[in-house]
Amino acid sequence: MGVPKATLPFGPETMLQRVVRLLGTVVSPIVVVAARDQSLPELPADVKITHDEREQRGPLEGLRAGLKALPNSVDVAYITSCDVPLLVPAFVVRMVELLGDHDIAVMEIEGFPHPLSAVYRRDTLPHVEALLEKDRLRPVFLFDAVRTRRVRPEEMLAVDPQLRTLRNLNTREDYLAALSEAGYQPL
Repeated sequence: MGVPKATLPFGPETMLQRVVRLLGTVVSPIVVVAARDQSLPELPADVKITHDEREQRGPLEGLRAGLKALPNSVDVAYITSCDVPLLVPAFVVRMVELLGDHDIAVMEIEGFPHPLSAVYRRDTLPHVEALLEKDRLRPVFLFDAVRTRRVRPEEMLAVDPQLRTLRNLNTREDYLAALSEAGYQPL
C-alpha cells in the first residue's frame, strides 16, 4: 500500500492510532509491539511501546514482547494487529467474557483460527517462549499446548454481526473498502 500499515491514514488519524483509540474504550493498559526499527505515529502517553526481541518471528514473537511488557497486575490481554480499523470494542469485551477458565480464547472460522483476534492469559508466556526456542512459530502450536477456547462466529454475532473486527487490510482494495465503510475518502 506504499506505507507501513501502522502509519496509513484512516480518516483524521492513522490506522494504528484508530485501533489504539478504539481499544482504549474497553481495555487498559495498551501495549504496542513494534519491530526494532519501526517508526510509529504519535500515540497517547499512557500507551506502552515495546519491541520484538528477535525479528521475523511472526505473531508469537509479538505475543511474547507484549505479554512481557504488561504490568504484573494484568492477567489477560486482547491481542490484535494494527490493520483492523473496523474493530468493534464490544467484540473485545465479549472475547474476554468467553475466556472463562481457559488460557486462550481465539476466534475460529471453518477451522481457521484468528490468533490476532484473541485473548491470552499472561500465564501462557512460558509456553510461547518454549515454542519460540524450538522455532515452532505457528500460533496453532500454542493453541494445542494450553487450554484454548475456540470461539465460533455465531457466538460473536450479537456484538459484531458482520465480524468487522476480523477484517484486516492486506490490499489497497481492502483499505479503500474499509475507508468507505467507515465514511472516509482516501487522501
